[in-house]
Amino acid sequence: MGAQDVLLGRVAGDTPVWIGARQFEYWRHTQVIIDVVPGRGSGMSLEAPEGVRFVTRSRVFTDAEAALLEDAGEPATGASAEVG
Repeated sequence: MGAQDVLLGRVAGDTPVWIGARQFEYWRHTQVIIDVVPGRGSGMSLEAPEGVRFVTRSRVFTDAEAALLEDAGEPATGASAEVG
């Protein structure tokens, strides 16, 4: 995680998922859904020894969801995580 990375959310309640700031700006209007399914993955090294792979999907936030996120303020970044 670098200072410019943005906390996208948490998987299973406690595992943080970070995304690069430029990529976040592109995706900030969408909900990113990460599923774990049986099979062989080709991208992340975490998948290989477990016999599972990650599948990502996304959907555009509704206007109401977007308003709630805007009211919540900017998400945490690597820089704020290093400080706090």
